[in-house]
Amino acid sequence: MKSLIEGLLFVKGSDGLSLEELVNITQGSIDEVKQALSQLYKDYQSDERGIQLELLGNKYKLTSKEKHKDIIKKIVLEEQNSNLSQSALETLAIIAYNEPITRIEIDEIRGVNSSYVVRKLLLKNLIQEVGHAELAGHPRLYGVTNDFLDYFGLNSVKDLPELTPIETNNEEKNLFDSKYKEENNINI
Repeated sequence: MKSLIEGLLFVKGSDGLSLEELVNITQGSIDEVKQALSQLYKDYQSDERGIQLELLGNKYKLTSKEKHKDIIKKIVLEEQNSNLSQSALETLAIIAYNEPITRIEIDEIRGVNSSYVVRKLLLKNLIQEVGHAELAGHPRLYGVTNDFLDYFGLNSVKDLPELTPIETNNEEKNLFDSKYKEENNINI
């Protein structure tokens, strides 16, 4: 139970999970979940651990220890000020042209998991949560921020260049059709 709760809290990140949510997800009793949380809390008290378990606003969360705050803050600020990678630019374009959009929809367009890139863009305040989709699980919807518009020198997303459809090479298509027809017209 303890390792399951630890994994769940790790995956939920800054969202955390309430006691009720943990009971529902783990299908354990309130006492079992409380005992596992208590054990996790004690495990993280060691100076050898860099994280701790905290109850913040009725949600249990894994957070970094206070004594490491200055170093962690420095790294976070460096990440916020770093240049955008190709995958970040790609993801931003998808969000800007399709907002509001879920992370799963972004993944489908990109063909790869975009969780890390979306977190980075949220951290840089280039995208934001704009609501929840009316789908199973109510996934978050993302849109661009005013910082995105400032970064790219735009007044609104309407100022983005129009997308032009990709044209297929008719020559290649005709070669295929011609070859296919020839194979079908072979007399035996």
